[in-house]
Parts: sequence; structure tokens; C-alpha cells
Amino acid sequence: MQTQSDQEIWDRRYSGRPVWSGEPNPTLVAAAEALQPGRALDLGCGEGADAIWLAGRGWEVTGVDVSPVALRRAAIQAYEAGGRLAGRTRWLHRNVATWLPTAGGFDLVSMHFLHLPAERFRPVLRRAAAAVAPGGVLLVVAHHPDDARAGVPRPDPGLLPAPRDLRAALDPALWQVLASEARPRQVPGPDGERVTVQDTVLHAARRPA
Repeated sequence: MQTQSDQEIWDRRYSGRPVWSGEPNPTLVAAAEALQPGRALDLGCGEGADAIWLAGRGWEVTGVDVSPVALRRAAIQAYEAGGRLAGRTRWLHRNVATWLPTAGGFDLVSMHFLHLPAERFRPVLRRAAAAVAPGGVLLVVAHHPDDARAGVPRPDPGLLPAPRDLRAALDPALWQVLASEARPRQVPGPDGERVTVQDTVLHAARRPA
């Protein structure tokens, strides 16, 4: 769960070399390329690669993370990418596990690899869904629980949702589920070989009012 101690842990991790690749998540790229730019919310934005990529395509993006060190890195990256992008990004230091975003305030809400115990994750997912405006899109990506068999480092399997766990949070009367699946991709294994892992993906569109 994202507590003060988690902030300290992530701040220490972000205080060294860059944690992530600096490239946007491919699932986000594929989903967003079909959308008209609007207002986007990136929950657990880390060093800001997804948010900056969206801003570069005309989105007004709010990135939220528990680590102020990560957010400073994100702000610097946006500035170095150009004042135009810095002007389209806003960085908020908030605990995603408890923060309440504006209901219906965003055309795209994206949450990637935010792993919490199920009893904490479900309210986060409900709040993320509630933040999507009618006609907007929710995109959630997580490590799949079966990844423990792939021999790559992963959080405790109890923190990893299956597709049905994400889909169950959405009211079918309000949402059209575009994808709810385990999506394979390849990553480097512990000995440098390529290993196939799976991402749990939920891609859903909120029905117009």
C-alpha cells in the first residue's frame, strides 16, 4: 500500500539512476493514438514518460505520484522536451491509494503497474473509473499473476490482478469494455534471454451521457 514509508522507498529508488526506460508504455500508445487529445490523468506517473508522450500529442496531462523525487524528474524531462510540453503537464504529489480525483474530469485515465492489496486497489480503480468523463477512456495495465512462473522479478502474486478482477469493477450500463485480457510481451530474462510475460489489460470506454 502507498504509505509514507512507500514514499521514502520510492524516493530512494528514484534518487539514483533513472528507474524506467523513458519510453511510453506501448499499450498506452496504441490506445491513445485512436483518440482525440483532451484532458488526461496518469495515476502513478513515475518519471513521467507516458504523460510527456501524451502532452507531445496535444493532451493536457495531470501526472500523480507518491514520490516527489520522481515528480521532479518528470517536470525536468517535460521542460527539457520543450516549453510547450511543460505547459501541458501538471504534476501532483498525492497518495494514489487515497487521493480522490475530480469525478468526470478527464477524457483519458491511465494507470500502469500500480500494485496494491486487492482491498486497497478496488477503491483506487473505482475512483479512477469515476474520473473518466462520459465518452472518455479508462486504461489499466498491471503485471499478470501468472508472471511468477516466468522467472522475472514481480511483486507478490497477491498484488497482481487478473483481467476479470479489473472488469468486475465496471458497471456494464456505463462502460463498453474494449479489451479485458492477458496480453503477452517479451522482456529480458535473468540471464539475458528473452522471456514472455503477460500484462493484465483493461481498456474501456465510458458510454456517452
